[in-house]
Order: sequence, then structure tokens, then C-alpha cells
Amino acid sequence: MKLTVIGGGSTYTPELVDGLARAHAALPVSELVLADPDARRLELVGGLAARMLARAGHPARVVTTGDLDAAVTDATIVLLQLRVGGQAARHVDETLPLACGCVGQETTGAGGLAKALRTVPVVLDIAGRVAARAPHAWIIDFTNPVGIVTRALLDAGHRAVGLCNVAIGFQRRAAALLDVPPARVGLGHAGLNHLTWVRSVQLDGHDVLPDLLDRHPGDLAAISGLPAPFLQALGAVPSYYLRYFYEHDRVVGEQRGAPSRAEEVAALERDLLEAYADPALDTRPARLGERGGAFYSEAAVQLAASLIGGRGDVQVVNVRNHRTLPFLDDRAVIEVPARITGSGPVPLPVPPLEPLLTGLVAHVSAYEELALEAALRGGVDRVAAALLAHPLVGQLDTAERLARDLVAANRAHLPWAA
Repeated sequence: MKLTVIGGGSTYTPELVDGLARAHAALPVSELVLADPDARRLELVGGLAARMLARAGHPARVVTTGDLDAAVTDATIVLLQLRVGGQAARHVDETLPLACGCVGQETTGAGGLAKALRTVPVVLDIAGRVAARAPHAWIIDFTNPVGIVTRALLDAGHRAVGLCNVAIGFQRRAAALLDVPPARVGLGHAGLNHLTWVRSVQLDGHDVLPDLLDRHPGDLAAISGLPAPFLQALGAVPSYYLRYFYEHDRVVGEQRGAPSRAEEVAALERDLLEAYADPALDTRPARLGERGGAFYSEAAVQLAASLIGGRGDVQVVNVRNHRTLPFLDDRAVIEVPARITGSGPVPLPVPPLEPLLTGLVAHVSAYEELALEAALRGGVDRVAAALLAHPLVGQLDTAERLARDLVAANRAHLPWAA
């Protein structure tokens, strides 16, 4: 089995390799292809990947390449984890909105839209190459903003599933609080990518979330970044991305004057790549945990194994709505538990969302539709319309100003803006 990672030079990659090394029986990869335009990163990351697999006794051959066509030819799984523009573009995404009093974040709000504008055309080009050279391959998208990118792939007819580590991260933390193996814990997880709530925690089929909220309010507050009394009143645990919506002004105040996450990650990546260059290193370094993406490797390996094996297990993924949330268009992409079959994910029924949740989900889903339109067709007016629709912007003057500024800052990555 050939597994190709687009963006294989990412410092995330050893996390994925660690998961592959521990799951050879479930996902028997014989060739791991790391594709990236940065030859130096590929050399360092590819070398560490080969040493990690060798240490684990894994038979897979590691191939590094800058040739996209060769990378995807005859692949069984193509995993997307690219970042168009690197940390420099991310820094702009996180800082430019602050000048307008808006949250600066790389996957939502104005920064998330800028990332979508840069990313969607590149991902669709890659997917076209996959369709031509590996028509039966599954594309697993870990590239943010996952909901928008996954919808772009599905709308274009590709065999694609979106993946995020938020759900598996919460599942693992809930299992630890319950002191049980994670396999016994299921989540009533619903919403959009980076806009989700856990509304139930099933332990052997019984909802124990009320008990968790009662016994571990501080732990759940730490996970979500929101006050424990609010979670208890809500009866659910929002993802930590909901803090950008529920405490917008406080977050903006915290972000102003603080280093951007892009600056922190750029410094961390320099240290990680220096560590990867050590020929004696053959395990995932502890500092990789600071990079984010906890449990990413487990989520990716589980999803790949289930798509290939048609295992029929339940995983939280990004998938077409198909009437799951009846107030959204069927073509919308949502993040919910789904049964993973060899033909793709099938979303499971979701209890009706409460009005507080429904309103925000519908609002952001409408923004995502406009964001995709802007990414596909270009135009400052379309960018401004998407920003006006986003609840983290939503003001005419601000949307128009940010649209001009974001397009100008990303001109090198937007052919229509040249």
C-alpha cells in the first residue's frame, strides 16, 4: 500500500510516522511518500521518518520527492497537510485582522478566509492529479480550513474526507477523566469544523456528560477555555475554537501585543528541524507535542484503515450534511460522527441542535459557502461578502477594509489578484 503525504516536509510528519509505526497490522503501508517543494525539509523529515520506521521494525520504504505527479501515482491514500505561504502567511492571517479589532486566527474569521483563498486552488490542483493518476485513492484532508477545503474537494467530485484532531483529543481527555480505555468512550459531537460542541459522552452506551460536568468542571473548562459555570448551564462542552466567538473582545485584547502563534511555531520549527538533523534521533521528540495536533496520527491512521478495510466503525469526520442537520443545505460539510465504510463515511443521526447552537452553525455555514465562492472565483467584492457574513467580522466598513488588505497581503498567492 502506498500512502502519500502532501506537505510531507512538515514538522508534523514524525507524529504521523509514529502512528503508522504502531499500526502496521491495521494499515499495512509498504511505501510512504513524503512530497514537499522544500528539499531541505524533506531531507531532514524523511531521514527521521526512515529511522523511526526502522526502529519499529516497520518494512515500509520512505520516498521523498518534489514531484507531485510521481508522488500521487498509484497511491492508495493521499493525506493533505500543506500550508500555502508557510508561517509567514500565517503571521499575516493572525495579525492583520487585529488592526480592525477582529480576532486574528489562522482557521476562522478573516485569517481563516485568507488561508482558504490561498489553499483551495492548490488543493484542487493536487486532487486533479490524484484523480488522473490514482483514481481509486482516498484523499484525507487535514489542511485547514478543513470544512471549506473538504467541501471544495467534494463539490469537484473527489473521493475525500475531512479530518480534525479536536474530537479525538476530547475523547482521549474524557477517557482519562473517566479512567477507562478510549475505545469505551463515544462522543455526541456536532457542528462544523472548528465550530463544534460535545453534547453527550457515551460510556458503554450511557451518557455520562452530566456527571463529568458535575465532577470535573475545572478540567472541562481548561479543555474548552471557557468558564465552568457556562459549560454547566449549557450542558455541553464547546470546542476551544468557540472561545473566539463567545469571548471575542477578551481574546482580541489578549492577542494585541502578544507574539503571534505563527512566530512561536516558526521558532519551534527551527528547533525541531535541528533535532531532526541528528542521525542518532529515531523517535518522535518530546517537543513535537508543543507543535499542536495532539492525536493527529491516531485519527489519520484510524480513518485510513477504515476507508481501506471498510471496517464500519464510527469516527468523527467532516462529511456532507445529507439532511443530518436539517436547517443546513445538504451539500454543506459538517463535523459529526459517521460510520466509515469502504464507500466512504455515512453520517449518523444527530439529535436536534438547540437554538443557541443552530443560529451560529447556520451563520458560519453561510459564510463558508461564500468563502468557497471567493476562493474559486476571486474578486475583492466576493471576499468582502464572505467577511460580512462571518460573525467574527460582520460590519460593512470592516469587511471592505479587511478584504482590500487581505487581498493585497496575499497577492503573490492569488493569481486573480495579480
